Amino acid sequence: MKLRTFLSCCALVFSTHALADVKPEAPREENKAANTSKSENDQSKEKPESEERKTPKDVSTKHAITLAGQRLEYTAVAGMLPIRDAEGKTKAEIFYIAYTKDGLNDLSQRPVTFSFNGGPGSSSVWMHLGLLGPRRVKLQDDGSAVPPPYQLVDNEYSLLDETDLVFVDPVGTGYSRATKADEAKNFYGVAEDARSVAEFIRLYVTQNTRWSSPKFLIGESYGTTRAAALSGELAQKHRMNLNGIMLVSTVLNFQTIWGGEGNDLPHVLYLPSYTATAWHHRKLAPDLQKLTIQEVLKQAEAFAMGEYLQGLMLGAALPEPQRKALVDKMARFTGVSAEWLDRANLRPGLERFSVELLREQRLQVGRFDSRYTGHVRNGLASSAEGDPSADAFFSPFASTFNQYVRSELKYVEDRPYEILASVGKWNWGAENDFVNVADTLAVAMTRNPFLKVHVSCGYTDMATPYFASHYTFNHLNVAPEIAKNITIDDYYAGHMMYLNLPDLAKQRADLVKFIRTASGR
Repeated sequence: MKLRTFLSCCALVFSTHALADVKPEAPREENKAANTSKSENDQSKEKPESEERKTPKDVSTKHAITLAGQRLEYTAVAGMLPIRDAEGKTKAEIFYIAYTKDGLNDLSQRPVTFSFNGGPGSSSVWMHLGLLGPRRVKLQDDGSAVPPPYQLVDNEYSLLDETDLVFVDPVGTGYSRATKADEAKNFYGVAEDARSVAEFIRLYVTQNTRWSSPKFLIGESYGTTRAAALSGELAQKHRMNLNGIMLVSTVLNFQTIWGGEGNDLPHVLYLPSYTATAWHHRKLAPDLQKLTIQEVLKQAEAFAMGEYLQGLMLGAALPEPQRKALVDKMARFTGVSAEWLDRANLRPGLERFSVELLREQRLQVGRFDSRYTGHVRNGLASSAEGDPSADAFFSPFASTFNQYVRSELKYVEDRPYEILASVGKWNWGAENDFVNVADTLAVAMTRNPFLKVHVSCGYTDMATPYFASHYTFNHLNVAPEIAKNITIDDYYAGHMMYLNLPDLAKQRADLVKFIRTASGR
């Protein structure tokens, strides 16, 4: 099968089209950008040769924040790092924002963490202003939207007291660009992207004398794909072993989320997320609704991997009485009608489920986070009209970052900061196969048995379902002693689980524990 491109926020990394109910199609030449500004290609064509753009100088500013009851003074650096070819010619510039704790003499005891989001085509803004950085976007406590104008507040859950933080915008995202627009394609691919980001990390570590520091990666959505690819690239190309990798809303094996004829696996792995969604919106039967989310999902997982999987494997050979019983039980765990599931041939698909669950209320549920709902214009719609969860936070993050980078970080740049960029055709490196970087991570963990991995999963994440992540790591094919280095933590909210304040508090505690353990503290 040919792979199709997918765009996401955050990480958010995927298009708002269902991955589980649409046949994969050939990669498209362009993705839809999340903003309406002219593309960098158009701008470069319009700019006269005599008006060569000058890269703004790196800017360093001083700040302070109180974390865990302690005042922490830190330096923020916003700037560009050039990526050069073997002849020393600059091929691209990668924008980054680094936060480092002041007053440290021995950097060998201070971890440094490189953070990036997904897409492909997403900037690093989501975990920067949502989870990790010293400032975060103010939303309602459950992550629900607030009216504009938007604002930032101090992030009392930042990890800056535990690790220095470097937020990286891969080429084509944020302010990062290829030197020549027509050479940008050389950075757009699984392997190409990993090479350039690995080179950025090598340069940053070298220029800032951090080779002796404990080193971590944290990626979200497609950023987890990137992190797994980097685990191999950094070790093999630069002989840089990592202490830990943190994966948020994970997709390493795309067979687990991309459906199509002949691949029923995503239907099985999505079903518990449908259950979590129905439970949240109180659409399950009373006996299930009264259970905790963990209790009801335990039952849904057993059904998905048992009767449901067996029924899909039988296909047309499934006896009619058994099929009827299966449809009825599916209805019980998804909150939609048995008749509708029967017409869907037991394979509802995300796009259809999103509008079917709350059809009577003329609402659809979100893809990045199915706790969110939005109105549908067409009451007879057979598939989602958009993603209400994306609508809730895209603008707040874009608006606050553009204000923050100029007003607080003092970095002056007039061209658009590409929150979600159009990166054109992405080279997946797989012609008749699914992208799967899980093996790359498994090899890296085997060769470096000290490498630890933390996985964050959201119950109401319908872009990278939590059960698919569990499946991937249950099939990682590493020795039992190596598998002990993997920690999986589940959260209630979706793709950006940290937008829900209770989950943010839990995630900080989980990641603090992980970083301390992986860095030997």
